[in-house]
Amino acid sequence: MEKETLPDERPAANVRGSFSGNDFRPDGEMGLGAVDLERIEKVYRKLDLRIIPAFWTLYFLCSAIRSNVGLAQTMNLAEEHDLGSVLNITPKQISTGLALFYVCYVIFDLPSNLIMTRLSPRVWMSRIVIAVGIIGSCMTAMRAAWSFYLLRLLLGIVIAGMWPGMAYYLTLFYPPSRTGKRIGQYFTAAQVSAAVVSLVSAGFQKMDGLQGLVGFQWMFLLYGLVGICVGISLLWWLPDRPLPPGETPDRTGLSKWLPKSRPALTGEDALIHYEDLTRVYRRPKWTLIDLWHVVIDWRVWPLFLMYFGVVGVGIGVQNYATVIIRGTNADLTGIELSLLAAPIWIMDLIAILIVTPFSDRFHHHRALFFSVPVCIQIVGLLMTTYAGSIANPWPRYGGLLLVGFGLGPTVPITMTWTNEVFQSRHGEVGVAAASALVSGLGNLGSILTTYALFAGWPADAKKGRTQYRKSTLVMVGILCLSILSAVAMTLLLKYVGSGPTAKQVSSGSSTSEGEGVVVDGAARRELQERGFGRLWWSRRS
Repeated sequence: MEKETLPDERPAANVRGSFSGNDFRPDGEMGLGAVDLERIEKVYRKLDLRIIPAFWTLYFLCSAIRSNVGLAQTMNLAEEHDLGSVLNITPKQISTGLALFYVCYVIFDLPSNLIMTRLSPRVWMSRIVIAVGIIGSCMTAMRAAWSFYLLRLLLGIVIAGMWPGMAYYLTLFYPPSRTGKRIGQYFTAAQVSAAVVSLVSAGFQKMDGLQGLVGFQWMFLLYGLVGICVGISLLWWLPDRPLPPGETPDRTGLSKWLPKSRPALTGEDALIHYEDLTRVYRRPKWTLIDLWHVVIDWRVWPLFLMYFGVVGVGIGVQNYATVIIRGTNADLTGIELSLLAAPIWIMDLIAILIVTPFSDRFHHHRALFFSVPVCIQIVGLLMTTYAGSIANPWPRYGGLLLVGFGLGPTVPITMTWTNEVFQSRHGEVGVAAASALVSGLGNLGSILTTYALFAGWPADAKKGRTQYRKSTLVMVGILCLSILSAVAMTLLLKYVGSGPTAKQVSSGSSTSEGEGVVVDGAARRELQERGFGRLWWSRRS
């Protein structure tokens, strides 16, 4: 089968040249064959230092602002300065407000990500963080159920597209073989955020009553203000999409009034990246027909079901961690509950750092790297449901720690698999649309766990040994669905997904759809970088 050639496509090996000042001159003296692999690795490490810290910081703050309402439910309980008491709302109304956020997230995720492909990704990510900070600060002024509902709706609208947008942004700078580990790196911000916010909330509870604000109001206000500052800084911090060497960005329209960001790479580094990853410098305009081909691609739906289960459980535990812990031991104070929530996310962080690098190397076994942690979550939920006793509830808490460990790598693996499959078949619009569909529709699981379970299920929230038992068993059920979907995805890719590829393919892809077409230097090395190759014990000194 012949390769489909894009109008502006050129083999990477033919793009050779040097720099004089800001000008690129072809000279035939430089090609990937002449560039040492360590030199290429150094280029990607420079990209890491520019992109990953910025992503980690923005994701840390947005995760804190999105989820700190869960902690507010149990802050300063003894003084009746918790969220429910101050706003005079019931646990069911709180669960409704939590779910409204995800309703908007589901609706606006895809449009937000598609807009990002047309505009400057740097500016769009900055817009998201600034808006999240503003809404987060405004939550300080909530006084009744209607304001709680309104601000949660607005927060869902403005934050939509952040998570899939970050995954899409990475594909502008990295080949699929390199994205999984990096998604895992900045995804750790959510876990560190959950742990830190839990710990710091103990301090906010000590500020209760200061300047007329209760503890959780100080938490909303300060996180929101920091978020606004970080969002503005991203206009200088994040690089815009890469351009061919020597080409300057278009500074027309609104962009001429915005701060100019330094290029991600310059000089010889920019040339090496151009030769190594030619595919990202081709930017064909997508049409509604291209978008429709992504939407009807059957590969979206197993990935969506995988994400549905794991993100539903993750958000459910994040929003109700202190509520679940209090259900196992009603004698715990608000500060103790906050401190006990933190280790759950430390376990989550550890699992990400261990598993995601190996899931990239052994990419043909992504379903296995996904399913084993999901099984650990199931064991942890069953322990939380049935282990221990009234006299000794700590085994149930141990189950929550297992849930945290199992949650860690599942979301990064799902998003990496999505990028890998859809970049090869549909190009830029495939990554943007598929990641938004998987993330957006997958958050239907978040709506289920925040609205219908735990505090949202009054009959299941009755105090006693069986409190929240039905809710945890429902989460076990949707996790089983995720495992079945991962297995189905693997089998379907192997036996059904062998049709012709679209646009561009990198060799060694986990799509398992033939040998693929080598489009650039990164594609040529994907098989070399997989498996046990170039691990520390196999490198030559």
